[in-house]
Amino acid sequence: MSKETEKQRWQRNFADLLQELRVAQTGVQILFAFLLTLPFSNGFGSTSPFQRDVYIVALLAAAGATAMIISPVAFHRALFRQGRKPELVRFAHLMASGGLALMLIAMVSSVLLITDFVLARPIAFLLSAVTGLWFLTFWLILPFSRRNWGDDDIDDDEDPSGLANT
Repeated sequence: MSKETEKQRWQRNFADLLQELRVAQTGVQILFAFLLTLPFSNGFGSTSPFQRDVYIVALLAAAGATAMIISPVAFHRALFRQGRKPELVRFAHLMASGGLALMLIAMVSSVLLITDFVLARPIAFLLSAVTGLWFLTFWLILPFSRRNWGDDDIDDDEDPSGLANT
């Protein structure tokens, strides 16, 4: 089996990143669409000022996440056929990471909004904190604690972007 060239590696990294973004993009777009329609529902008028503030945080975080997660497509269009795949992969990696951070804020804020509407505020804060920890566990703690799994088994050249094995 032959080793992949640097160009092939960047191409693979970009393809892998795009596949990951497709999954995140669908989730954030559904959340964003839900949040966009919420003010037009019958019960929204009975929300408290706190709940409206939480709604604005969730809405703006979902909008920001949507923009960041979709931005690699626009960046790709601007750099198409310019041979700048490494730059594109690095940018897409940063946008995906930032988009996931904003998506976390949007998800936890949405949980807080809804639980505060139907439950007592202390319980809403507790459930939102648990939700945030749950997301952080699966999106940050577990992936980073397992980052070096199998390093002894893989003889791969060092990748300056840190994305070679992603």
